[in-house]
Amino acid sequence: MKKNKWILPVACTLGGAAFGFAYYYFIGCKSGSCPITSNPWIATAWMAVVGYLVSVMFSKREDESKEE
Repeated sequence: MKKNKWILPVACTLGGAAFGFAYYYFIGCKSGSCPITSNPWIATAWMAVVGYLVSVMFSKREDESKEE
């Protein structure tokens, strides 16, 4: 059961990181004036954190619905 607890956060974190890098690669700021999208490391890390936070938000909803 504990394995299932980590599947959603890991998947969302990796998905967010992939999305962050793709955003940098295809859309990112070429002039360097954008603090997040001008650097691939920062864009990847930032979206990985956002992906993790989204997974935490969804996992709390599932835990609340199981308690009722």
